[in-house]
Amino acid sequence: MLTFDTTMLLTADSTLQNIKDGCVMLIDKPTNWTSFDVVRKLQYTLHNKIKIGHGGTLDPLASGLLIVCTGRCTKISGTFQNDNKKYVGTITIGATTPSYDLETAFDQTFCIENISNEMCIDNAKTFLGEITQTPPAHSAVKVGGKPAYLKARKNEDFVIKSRIVTLFQFELPAIQLPNIEFEISCTKGTYIRSLANDFGKKLNNGSHLSRLRRLESGGFNICNAWQIEDLIVLLQNIVSNNESDINANS
Repeated sequence: MLTFDTTMLLTADSTLQNIKDGCVMLIDKPTNWTSFDVVRKLQYTLHNKIKIGHGGTLDPLASGLLIVCTGRCTKISGTFQNDNKKYVGTITIGATTPSYDLETAFDQTFCIENISNEMCIDNAKTFLGEITQTPPAHSAVKVGGKPAYLKARKNEDFVIKSRIVTLFQFELPAIQLPNIEFEISCTKGTYIRSLANDFGKKLNNGSHLSRLRRLESGGFNICNAWQIEDLIVLLQNIVSNNESDINANS
């Protein structure tokens, strides 16, 4: 069975053969890109000749660590999804949206005059440990074999099963209401959007996720990730060098 080792990580010295055989790319996904947008861009850059997949999606409005695998490493991409994650971001009190983030328009607003910093800090502590949460209707969770967001966009009625997840860390390093900065470490399958929505409910108020960035996933850290622009340039050079070598030897 194939297992990951550090030699599989893409580096500036990697060759096209390395990528074909199988490698792991750590990418700092920009906001407003879907995880598939990243994969599609890489496929195009590599002339669509190499199998590529990601090791766990990241919402379009979120930025941060996205793990992408090529070649035989796509067989182990699922193992990266099973590890714990770490996020930073912002919860905004006083308004809710159907998607629990800024993908959709506000549907309710609330007065926050009675909300204090101390209440927010105490509220965060109640989420530590095992909690039950329900993924957002606007999510990729499958319902009847189809992503829930497709049904949500058609205003169809459906039920998403709740799940048990674990929060190891939920800290609020800065609070300037209505915005609450957070740091979260959690198990796989945790929806930070759902957590943001539940955070407001526990305060008898409303809230949504206004910013999210993934720092850690699959045992990797964002510090070691490629900016997408730099990665594309590297891959273009790798492809060009490979073509030059072929021409030189023909």
